[in-house]
Amino acid sequence: MNNGKKILVMGGTGAMGVYLVPKLAQMGYRVDVISLDKAGSDNEKVTYIQADAKDDVYLKEVLKHQYDAIVDFLLYYTKEFYARYEMMLKSTGHYMFFSSYRVYADSPVITEESPRLLDVSADKRFLAEEEKEYSLYKARQEDILRASGFDNWTIVRPAITYSKYRFQLVTLEANVVVYRALKGLPVLIPREALPIQGTMSWAGDVADMLSRLVLNTAAYGETYTVATAEHHTWQEIADYYKEIIGLEYIPVDTETYLSFFGEWSVYAGYQLKYDRCFNRVIDNSKVLGATGLKQSDFMTLKQGLKKELLSLPENTVWSETPINAKVDEFLKRKSN
Repeated sequence: MNNGKKILVMGGTGAMGVYLVPKLAQMGYRVDVISLDKAGSDNEKVTYIQADAKDDVYLKEVLKHQYDAIVDFLLYYTKEFYARYEMMLKSTGHYMFFSSYRVYADSPVITEESPRLLDVSADKRFLAEEEKEYSLYKARQEDILRASGFDNWTIVRPAITYSKYRFQLVTLEANVVVYRALKGLPVLIPREALPIQGTMSWAGDVADMLSRLVLNTAAYGETYTVATAEHHTWQEIADYYKEIIGLEYIPVDTETYLSFFGEWSVYAGYQLKYDRCFNRVIDNSKVLGATGLKQSDFMTLKQGLKKELLSLPENTVWSETPINAKVDEFLKRKSN
């Protein structure tokens, strides 16, 4: 049905892309993937190109191929996005922009109409960080699309998405959580987050939703929270990691926790305060209605984490982070 239609995926080797790209090929699309990572595929419908998609000169040449849709996983600061959004919209029939569920303010249940932090926050220090704070600049970029005069865009707001080498626990990433679990070392997590509800979606399920939004004319000019409706407290999520890979965790106060992030402690603090310490309960009925999927089609969190964590290669190399050394030093001092 989709034979001959071409899709460009920019930054398509990440957590969601590794599932979305083969899904699109399975649906009959020809898929070109631009990524800084070197990758390959045995599927004749998929072509990986190692290049910098943020290079405007290069990208202008690529866009001459007249893609039917562009799926844009790239991370932009607002000035960067403003400089290229029009080129993207003019160059394709459908442009999919990745925002984040982190744009939402605290809401009992999140729908696409829930207020955004950019619009309702009274924290002047936080708002002053708009150029660097993820939840704020993503919301501003949404506004740019809405004011563009075009309607061939779709904004998607994924919740926390786990996949292969991408696993999170509160604000910690896999190079802390999984690395330390496999080394038999504990992680430290903020006590205040433990009773808070979080939402984590398996990337394979997110890819199913995204693939059904691509070139779906009913999705043009629309915004979707792309996530499961399942939610758990962070303590329950930590216990899943413990059950599956033996992760031990020690609750600490927030000040101690943030001290491990060094120069990034301000932004880790905002992420903790304005996301991970909000109860993130998602109403995903809009995206289910647009895609024809059901919540029962999705992997449960425990099943998904088990599937991904137990399939990691034994020789997996995790990127280095100074957090591990700081945690080790803290634990050493505490034991003395």
